Amino acid sequence: MNPAFYITPVTALHPDMQALQAEAAAEGFHIVDRLMKDWLSTANIFDRPSELFLGGFLDNKLLGFCGLNVDPYMVQDGVARLRHLYVRRDARRNGVATALVKFILNEAKGNFHLVRLRTDTREAAEFYVRLGFESVNDATASHIVLLREAAQNI
Repeated sequence: MNPAFYITPVTALHPDMQALQAEAAAEGFHIVDRLMKDWLSTANIFDRPSELFLGGFLDNKLLGFCGLNVDPYMVQDGVARLRHLYVRRDARRNGVATALVKFILNEAKGNFHLVRLRTDTREAAEFYVRLGFESVNDATASHIVLLREAAQNI
């Protein structure tokens, strides 16, 4: 694959989403099913302040996506949740997932001090650790990355 893909914010479901949904389901990943269900019901369209949904594209072909929400499991301000990272099989190992996560983390720095996520696969866990996340033993997160120290109320 030509590595000249690009990352851009997405505000509507791309026509390629159904194909990625079918591919993910065939692999046993249901994150795309949940993403589609939540988007279509408007339960989560990444439209709250500081939230973001990104697509990785080559020409107009959707290679993968990733989102950032305010973490619904935390009451503390400044905590985000990285969600729904998925890259189509034929685009893997070309830097798409890394670019998506790095873009998300860079954007998150301005509004969040901590990003959390949950994964249940060894391969994904190793990927996130390579990107600077730490494993945690938490019921609602498997990995975290501290972007900056939290502001203290004085």
